[in-house]
Amino acid sequence: MKNIFIIVLFSFVASFSCAQNFEQRILESLSKNRTPGMTHFMQGISNTTSYISVATPVTIFIIGAAQNNKQTKQKSYVIAGSLVVATVLTEGLKYIVNRARPSTRDSLIIPASDLGSPSFPSGHTSIAFSTATAISLAFPKWYVIAPSFLWAGTVGFSRMYLGVHYPSDVLAGAIVGSGSAWISYKINQWWQKKQTHKNLMMLN
Repeated sequence: MKNIFIIVLFSFVASFSCAQNFEQRILESLSKNRTPGMTHFMQGISNTTSYISVATPVTIFIIGAAQNNKQTKQKSYVIAGSLVVATVLTEGLKYIVNRARPSTRDSLIIPASDLGSPSFPSGHTSIAFSTATAISLAFPKWYVIAPSFLWAGTVGFSRMYLGVHYPSDVLAGAIVGSGSAWISYKINQWWQKKQTHKNLMMLN
């Protein structure tokens, strides 16, 4: 039994090491083949994350208020709520996992953006996918879904291109962000059904 445990543990460590080496090679290649124009573009995409993510629920709320549309305003609350959930989960995971940034482990990976908190998961990606998923659930039209996820996916790629996150950081950020939006959406659905049931009971 002890030997089996040692074999399983060794296999896990070896698999993790191989995966990390593969991720480092990807980032080394991206770092080596950067161009000034593409780097500037990717920095710009990364910088849009906070602005778009905050502006989205604010804009939807203003539209709802202007039209006196409670449903539209409710959608803005859900989108904002998903951002709060994504931010809390992301920041918590960052300090629990405490993964070092790629450039601290590999001198061939040169960051082209400022480094802040720990690497896992990617905060920019989490927020971008939270926004993209939340707005897609609120307005399930192809012309909303397609550009939303194109933007979020580009944000995720930009974090790798700039050498500040591993691919697994970005993947985890996408999962956390999308999951946060889905959770917020489902909680809102539950709450709306509960309120509707309550109102019907009061009428009866």
